[in-house]
Amino acid sequence: MSASPELQGLAQILPRVGLVSSVAWDRGCDHALVDQVRVDKWLWAARLYKARNTATEAVLGGRVHVNGERVKPSKALRAGDTIEVTIGMVRRTLAVTAVAERRGPASVAATMYEETPESRAACERYVQERRLARPLGADLGERPTKQARRRLDDLRRAQRRVR
Repeated sequence: MSASPELQGLAQILPRVGLVSSVAWDRGCDHALVDQVRVDKWLWAARLYKARNTATEAVLGGRVHVNGERVKPSKALRAGDTIEVTIGMVRRTLAVTAVAERRGPASVAATMYEETPESRAACERYVQERRLARPLGADLGERPTKQARRRLDDLRRAQRRVR
């Protein structure tokens, strides 16, 4: 079975980015194009979680909502869906732009979703709060040198006098 020239061009690109298996293209299967994928698999493929098991636990723990509803890991996710993911203290709202069966490079994973402006602003606000909340001297590294320790002691003494 021979595919059209357009499909042959796609057959060379899509397997490399993990959107379609090359075996399915070689067989000429029509079901090779993925239009939906499990939520836990998508979270892993989009590189929001390092391991698929971690993504599954997040979904089961209620930290993932699709279109405003709490879902199970097997819920089918399609392009156009809105997904809310809570990672640590940050809640991210993402619009799904593509789905993939396999995990690909980070450059491809970044194109699988688009973060809302409100979510991006909240994330930046959280980063600023964390940076300001760090204790004095936290940016010195693991163990300060003798000179750095003396400077830190001087800073702490000066801060005590102000209060």
